[in-house]
Amino acid sequence: MSWGALGLNLVVSAGAVALTMLATMLYALRRGEQSIVDTVWGLGFVVVATVSFGLSGALGEGDDTRRWIVLGLTAVWGIRLGVYIFARNHGKGEDPRYAALMRRNTGRTVPFVVKWIYWPQGSIMWVVSLPVQVAMYGSANVGVVTWIGVAVWAVGLAFEAVGDAQLARFKADPANRGKLMDRGLWGWTRHPNYFGDSLVWFGLWLLACSHWVGLLTVVAPVLMTYMLVNKSGKALLERRMARSRGDAYADYVARTSGFLPRPPRRAA
Repeated sequence: MSWGALGLNLVVSAGAVALTMLATMLYALRRGEQSIVDTVWGLGFVVVATVSFGLSGALGEGDDTRRWIVLGLTAVWGIRLGVYIFARNHGKGEDPRYAALMRRNTGRTVPFVVKWIYWPQGSIMWVVSLPVQVAMYGSANVGVVTWIGVAVWAVGLAFEAVGDAQLARFKADPANRGKLMDRGLWGWTRHPNYFGDSLVWFGLWLLACSHWVGLLTVVAPVLMTYMLVNKSGKALLERRMARSRGDAYADYVARTSGFLPRPPRRAA
């Protein structure tokens, strides 16, 4: 692994993330909907993977098979997530989370959204993408650890995609209006999509572990999991659900795992 080439990639990818966030911010300000950043979230990782793939190839670095695998897995995950969120949010206006955040602004809009939306999300995106960047520069041949990573990624993507599809189908049925989704994967974990997201990034981390530097990038899936469980994902959603659904949601919480899948407990 060439340290100079990897260092250059880290700098170039940071610039790519900054440009992605800048373009997203300008578009969001024009539309008056900051929630567009949620659609761009997954696509931003595809940008980083594409830049890293192109630069590593131009510099003659990395194992070609691994580079293609990393690019493909990141692209499939990011594009699927972006398309899903776009379809889910299209035509619904501003997300209540961002609307509440924007009501706190008492000064100029651009510094406010940079501080509270685009700088944090861009920074996290760059850190979480570290395994993708490092994996592009590993010169070792693809081995068992790489294929284990692909398998972990596949299980994670299945949880995420199937969970999203089950929830979308449930919400589309008028007979389920006002009910809680507790079927399929949602009966085994209250957040199959977040659990799957976490697995995806642990799988991508394993793809970077052909070199000891890749081991250090475990900070990426750990950070992603922490954000999903304690910040922007599970914790925020569950507070809102507890307020809006009351005892029905409390019963669901009592019988269903909060993150790691397991068979549902019997109702008391």
